[in-house]
Amino acid sequence: MILIRSFEERVGELYAAKKIPGFLHLYVGEEAVAVGTCANLRKDDWITSTHRGHGHCLAKGGEPKFMMAELFGKKTGYCKGKGGSMHISDFNMGILCATGIVGSGLPLATGCGLSAKLRGTDQVSVCFFGDGASNQGTFHESLNLASIYKLPVIYVLENNLWGQGGPIWEVCSVQNLAIRAQAYDIPGIQVDGNDVLAVYEVVKEAVNRARKGDGPSLVVCDTYRIRNHAEGLPIRKRYGMMRGESWGSNEELDAWKARNPITRFRARLMEMGLLTDNEIKTIDEEAGKMIDDAVTFAVESPFPTPEDTLLDIYTAVTEVTE
Repeated sequence: MILIRSFEERVGELYAAKKIPGFLHLYVGEEAVAVGTCANLRKDDWITSTHRGHGHCLAKGGEPKFMMAELFGKKTGYCKGKGGSMHISDFNMGILCATGIVGSGLPLATGCGLSAKLRGTDQVSVCFFGDGASNQGTFHESLNLASIYKLPVIYVLENNLWGQGGPIWEVCSVQNLAIRAQAYDIPGIQVDGNDVLAVYEVVKEAVNRARKGDGPSLVVCDTYRIRNHAEGLPIRKRYGMMRGESWGSNEELDAWKARNPITRFRARLMEMGLLTDNEIKTIDEEAGKMIDDAVTFAVESPFPTPEDTLLDIYTAVTEVTE
């Protein structure tokens, strides 16, 4: 969680300094969801991610230096500088893709589950998505198909309460999004998404269920994004982009900052005698060093050449005969 937080805070600074191009959606405040989930997964399990996906990739085992290089648009990045922040993937680590299209990871993760079932493996796939995506047709189609065929998919809904321009209570028919699982006769569990151990335990049960062939689960993690929807937006439009209003109150933001998943877990470990001040300092320093090295790697890496534009392009060719 500290590595994710360090990565996100640094890239936020670099973006503000105009060192990183494109769009940037940070995961600050939601680290426990990615870590608690991915701690249950093997290297050969799959995840699909979102536009806010750096934390998912790091939790699944992604290398900070290759991720940083991708954000810088460099040739040494995971997608050779062609994907950027919202489209990182690493098949070797089971990171199928991050995608900027809301809800588009749902059918991809479902397809991975179908693949595992047809191949007879005990792999599972995890789909990270947001509360807004649960209103998309892809959500309902994917859960329906996964339920029918008992596919090994865990749908992890990161309910951070706000979409780009509005709160869920104005756009969702229900406030407890976990009950949507009932329509597809699969488990729907709501959990404190800022408690890494609580997330771990709930996802562990869902993963075990999927590996045994008992089908999919919906896990709704209640959390909160501390930063703007995207970096660079005016603070006065932190929420309410579409209306120009400020919906999220300072009291709400402060209350969620007090539930910082890192601070909570750190305090719990210290109370249990499993973590000392010196160990905390060491962890912070090690994470900072990894991010420093990642930035250096990215800065010193070359940009793609114009000729690289024509590489890594795939198409299906069908022979036509009379």
